[in-house]
Amino acid sequence: MTGPLAGIRVLEVGHLLAGPFGAMLLADLGADVIKIEPIGGDVSRQVGSRAVDGHNVYFASLNRNKRSVHLDLTTPEGQAAFGDLVASAHALLVNLRPSAIRKLGLDYESLRTRNPKLVCVALTGFGLDGPAREWPAFDYVIQANTGVAAMTGEPDGPPVLAGYSAVDNSAGIMAALGLVAKVLEGKGGQIDISLYDVMLSQLNYKAAEYLNGGAPPARQAFGAHTFYVPAQLFECGSGHLAIFVTHDEFWRRLCTEVGQPEWADDPRFATMAARFEHREQLLADLGAVLRQAPAGEWVERLRPLGLAVGEVLGLDAALDGDLAQARGMVTGIDTPDGPLRMVGNPIHVVDQEPEYRPPPRLHEHTDEILGQA
Repeated sequence: MTGPLAGIRVLEVGHLLAGPFGAMLLADLGADVIKIEPIGGDVSRQVGSRAVDGHNVYFASLNRNKRSVHLDLTTPEGQAAFGDLVASAHALLVNLRPSAIRKLGLDYESLRTRNPKLVCVALTGFGLDGPAREWPAFDYVIQANTGVAAMTGEPDGPPVLAGYSAVDNSAGIMAALGLVAKVLEGKGGQIDISLYDVMLSQLNYKAAEYLNGGAPPARQAFGAHTFYVPAQLFECGSGHLAIFVTHDEFWRRLCTEVGQPEWADDPRFATMAARFEHREQLLADLGAVLRQAPAGEWVERLRPLGLAVGEVLGLDAALDGDLAQARGMVTGIDTPDGPLRMVGNPIHVVDQEPEYRPPPRLHEHTDEILGQA
């Protein structure tokens, strides 16, 4: 592999999404990621039904550019082979419960004698320590426990979960970031990252508002922003439109284009503070105007004015559209059974073309890697 992380070896022990996604980002950037799997493999190999080159698409989307090794870490033989790999590794990323991490000796205290410079990243639900460390946790549970589900959805409806694995993906990114930062420091040590902490950190301004005397955030219709108005989805003649207006000048441009220039100087709407205070009236008036034309037409009219607008697209339209193709975010990987299509890495390093290899078959590289250890 080539890339900015070429020469960095990362061992991955885990399953499903958060840890594997973080490790894959590192592999995309050139790191040599060795995925250590038990006899049956990562459980995500069994998720979904669409097989490509012996892989299901779920597993493939999280494990390209890696190598797979079979080790039974519950046996002395497996631990000995693992110790040999640790000796030559820069980092270990583990996505298991704290009790399993310590039982298998996958923390820095257990491994420092084999490699004092090893960076150990533990990615857990609620942290390596603390009263909730052994609570079972998945993405949806964390969304429920951190206030995310409660603040998502319509005001008169139930709490709503994000339409994708927001917590797992975010935690994987944080794990990769922490790992690289510690490797750059040049010192070994333990990094403790939890899904719970990651999601709380992403509530930044909403959390700060409450912690400094504000009320807990309430659900807003059409996903409206807490402070900026208008900043939400709007129903149009056909489809829905996302608009995000920050500065007063953008508001003025919007008013002119929708045929209501007088709104720009209306004392109820002229400033950000005034728009916030008169939110309900503004949204009712603007919503009535936007329903007079299709969402796509509004995009064509408003975007050239510098306004942040976008039509609500289905995943199919987003992936099949020109923009995803132009950005190189839909890529193909050649496999013996034909091309495997997936989204690419969002980190575009100038003058370095990304290199994508197929995800490993179960235990595909065991002999190759253990023979070198």
